Amino acid sequence: MHIDKISGTEGYAEIADYLVQQWQEISFEEHHAMVLHLLPAAPSHVLDIGSGIGKDAAAFAAMGHSVVAVEPTQELRLPGIALHDAPNICWLDDSLPDLSVVLAKNETFDLIMLSAVWMHLDATQRQRAMPRLASLMKASATLILSLRHGPVPAGRRMFDVSAEETMELAATQNLLPVLNVQTASIQKLNRQSGVTWTRLAFRHSLP
Repeated sequence: MHIDKISGTEGYAEIADYLVQQWQEISFEEHHAMVLHLLPAAPSHVLDIGSGIGKDAAAFAAMGHSVVAVEPTQELRLPGIALHDAPNICWLDDSLPDLSVVLAKNETFDLIMLSAVWMHLDATQRQRAMPRLASLMKASATLILSLRHGPVPAGRRMFDVSAEETMELAATQNLLPVLNVQTASIQKLNRQSGVTWTRLAFRHSLP
């Protein structure tokens, strides 16, 4: 039986074994150094979208948070479950822009993390996704996402999305930026090829 790929996941299943090894070599603290100060200190409810093998989800769980880990690519999700079978991680097969499985849970979150995810959505999908993300945020929640800039690897589906567009889209949902930082890639090969990242974070505007 042929199963259509979720748009944006192209190219990941084919190199899943390599990615599992690569991602395990990068520490959570190094990867997210620019946003660590925005993470909740008290035990909270975290939505990690595009969890991959669950390295971030496991780090959040180790901090005492309850985590919903969303990953549509089975070849990444199943190794992630095997590596990080923590009782406070709930793994879901779901994806943006609709997040239908997450929405059906009728839960809201203190933190939503989209690490290396947003650039896989085209313009129409981004417009559909932002309201869904906003609806899943508690009043005091933080939304953290990253934007990739640079050459697109062969076989992948990526778009070079600007911080300006993302902030304008967030503003339609009354989400204001609290972080806008540009950084080089922490992966050596990406850095050598000129890949850079923008880290953005948003919170609800006060009434």
